[in-house]
Amino acid sequence: MSNMFCFQCEQAIGGKGCTKVGACGKQPDVANKQDELTCALIGLARAAGGKNPGHSAEVIMMQGLFATVTNVNFDAARIDELKETVQKEKDKLGGAEDFNPNDLWNGNEDIVSLRSTLLLGLRGMAAYAWHAYVLGKKDEEVLNWFFKGMKALGEEHSIDKWLELLMEFGGINLKCMALLDEANTSAYGHPVPVKVTTEIEKGPFIVVSGHDLLDLRQLLEQTKDKGINIYTHGEMLPAHGYPELKKYPHLKGNFGTAWQNQQKEFDNIPAPVLFTTNCLMPPKPSYRDRIFTTAVVGYPGLVHITEGKDGVKDFTPVIEKALELGGWDEDKHFTGINGGDTLMTGFARNTVLGVAGDVIEAVKSGAIRHFFLVGGCDGAKPGRNYYTEFVKKTPPDTVILTLACGKYRFNDLDLGTIGGLPRIMDMGQCNDAYSAIQVAIGLSKAFDCGVNDLPLTLVLSWYEQKAVCILLTLLSLGLKNIYIGPTLPAFLSSNVLNVLVEKFNLKPITTPEEDLKAILG
Repeated sequence: MSNMFCFQCEQAIGGKGCTKVGACGKQPDVANKQDELTCALIGLARAAGGKNPGHSAEVIMMQGLFATVTNVNFDAARIDELKETVQKEKDKLGGAEDFNPNDLWNGNEDIVSLRSTLLLGLRGMAAYAWHAYVLGKKDEEVLNWFFKGMKALGEEHSIDKWLELLMEFGGINLKCMALLDEANTSAYGHPVPVKVTTEIEKGPFIVVSGHDLLDLRQLLEQTKDKGINIYTHGEMLPAHGYPELKKYPHLKGNFGTAWQNQQKEFDNIPAPVLFTTNCLMPPKPSYRDRIFTTAVVGYPGLVHITEGKDGVKDFTPVIEKALELGGWDEDKHFTGINGGDTLMTGFARNTVLGVAGDVIEAVKSGAIRHFFLVGGCDGAKPGRNYYTEFVKKTPPDTVILTLACGKYRFNDLDLGTIGGLPRIMDMGQCNDAYSAIQVAIGLSKAFDCGVNDLPLTLVLSWYEQKAVCILLTLLSLGLKNIYIGPTLPAFLSSNVLNVLVEKFNLKPITTPEEDLKAILG
């Protein structure tokens, strides 16, 4: 097919949807194959109805959904392989009819909106569940809900029932995020605050992008004593805060900024880049030969690193490429978008709640007037400088908590400290939204009030489907007055949006000045 339809990310053309080629670079054949894969997964969920789907069906459900997340897989052949695996699993369960791809994005506007919101949330949760799964952690309720949710997508429901399903999903995703938090902290320890340099030392190096800490750990092990330095990129920055990863002396610093700048920042880079998950952009010819993918990430013509039977990946091709390219002949000085050359991270829930007494006292004394959680996805469309300006304009008696790659808009700023704590505290990846939720719950208990009564405002930026599942979790917890931007999702119909505004007071961002005035008075 020469046409496609996709409105799952913030870059949807015209704020409505991509119909000829994806703004992300996804081609129509890939987009349509991903729709077919999605509909096959609905068929798998139908086949599993009332049965134990089994381990292999659970794996392909997570992998299939993850592969359809924005900026993950651009390889039509890989999508076909996933579809074949889904068919085999479906046959094992007795077979069932797939959902019709022509009906996926068509029908009553409000029903399509609600159905799409649930589907996109499930895609985001699949990413989190997979990261936990590779570390040996799974939750039967979470796994079962993938099948329940996907089966529901192929059924007729009232608007009230769809809304009920969305709230139920939000609660399940909280369990999933808790599972991933447990997986990461049990494997690598609880993050601790750390300063991360943006300097790149001379000599061979490898840049690791994405979100998967296990891939990073295995690469660190395989590059010990080889004279190769390792640098994080994008959402891998928080890796520097984990004690079990910090112990590797060749984990040196962070390269570049957020994902949408990679085509400029990777131009002629004298080093390989390993993409462990999203966010991959179509690589330019100047560096295409040094991009490697793994797990569900795919792009035609790139070298893909697969997992061995022992669960270990052999990163030899990446290592050999690093030695071949050799890195730069001298140290390179890079900065963030605001000119800073030091990034802080590691302020996860244990760290923040560990000083909760000091924080509470600072609030009671008036030293801290308000908390802002300014976080979420970054993106390429204009308007995202809002978040930079918002943070710059926050008064000196306020604290900015942040997470996910949206922080690259301001994480190189030095806004000083309050009571010995930096005013900007990076809580980690988008995966680490659980930490932010736990901090909010912890503070509400300490102040003996509801979360909505805290001096806390969420100012969120969204791009792809993980942001969708996090938002649904926040709404399921009853959080209100959330600011969201830079644009509202195209998949939210006006009626569905009105429901969310009426029930949760969801607020589109305006200007930093106006929003700060509305929040602080």
